[in-house]
Amino acid sequence: MRAVRIAKGGYAVSSAGFCIAGVLLLLHPEVSAAVICKGMGVLLMICGAFKLCGYLSKDLYRLAFQFDLACGILAMVLGLLMLFRSDSVLRFLNLVLGIVILTDGLLKLQTALDARRFGLERWWLIGGAAVLASILGVLIILDPFGGSGVAGAVMLLGITLLTEGLLNLYVAVYTVKTEKQRGRIDRI
Repeated sequence: MRAVRIAKGGYAVSSAGFCIAGVLLLLHPEVSAAVICKGMGVLLMICGAFKLCGYLSKDLYRLAFQFDLACGILAMVLGLLMLFRSDSVLRFLNLVLGIVILTDGLLKLQTALDARRFGLERWWLIGGAAVLASILGVLIILDPFGGSGVAGAVMLLGITLLTEGLLNLYVAVYTVKTEKQRGRIDRI
């Protein structure tokens, strides 16, 4: 049960990090791509570590952490690349971040459908946010600003990170349950 609390707290911390990064990018879209790359590298490393903790925990429904072994390793590898090979990653930053966000959105959509099967009442909130995150991931990949609208692209990334942070926080709070909570009704 302690591992579940650590993983759930870790999800809250990394989700807050994504939200803060999103707000900072919205407030300061002039920030350089190198700073974004390094910052995302740190966030992905932290997120990856907590995902591995989540996978190793024993939450009751196994919804929030079901894909976290592979996603945690991938997040840590991408984080390391963004930190130590940022010069190479910068050329593909939109593509890398877009794929990560699209993948997470699609996996969260599956989590929403699994939550529905478990009878969780607000599964559709996860599903709706997952669809929104997936659409934003595709937009980042397509780069509708065409490289010329750097401030717009950074603001889109900010909105996406804020959405991802809120989605991950809600999934962790709503779906992570311990054996002790088995008898309680899920009405969060």
